[in-house]
Amino acid sequence: MRVWRMFILALSDIHGSYKKMLEIISSNSTADVIIIAGDLTTYGSAKEAEDAIKQLQSFNKPVFVVAGNMDPIELDDTFAQLGVSINGRGVVIDHVGFFGVSASPISPLSTPNEITEDEISHHADAGWKDVTSAKYRIFAPHAPPINTKLDMIHSGKHVGSTAVRAFIEQHQPDVTICGHIHEARGSDAIGKTQIINCGPVAKGYYGVVTIGEEVVVKCYEKTR
Repeated sequence: MRVWRMFILALSDIHGSYKKMLEIISSNSTADVIIIAGDLTTYGSAKEAEDAIKQLQSFNKPVFVVAGNMDPIELDDTFAQLGVSINGRGVVIDHVGFFGVSASPISPLSTPNEITEDEISHHADAGWKDVTSAKYRIFAPHAPPINTKLDMIHSGKHVGSTAVRAFIEQHQPDVTICGHIHEARGSDAIGKTQIINCGPVAKGYYGVVTIGEEVVVKCYEKTR
């Protein structure tokens, strides 16, 4: 008897590196779902974002996207119009629910798409309500939770989201897929929630989540 499994290909911080993005996806042809955890573009236009999404959709797999802090705020509307947004909403495929939060917490950098921690909490709660019936829940905020291995900048300071951490502590989704802090690529956990910061695509970084008899999260690097 065939054992049910789902393979989720997780990418973040593409920042316009679409050729590398497509190479990574092409080398992971068994993936069932593609998640983009923010920063598809860097100050990109709606046309640029639409073209990139259409390239993703050409693989004929479900694609779910949240905007990052470097994606202009209007791209949330673009992603929603293209039917790929999971910002503040959830989608269930088979037994797996996907939901997320765009943007990053407000920072001294004043990047294009920053929101308050209260807004992050609101969007996370709204998406969670859509996936409560799912056996497995995959949370995709752009920003990592604070005080983990995944939100530490070079100075050693933790700059992640307090709201993302509070949400994970309360609801314990099976997996959290994030990005934002390029130098903090890797994996960590809060309670039973496995967390992955995918790292920037330009360096060939990505993650794979396997859901089956158990949930396995791994970081990978495409070097060629």
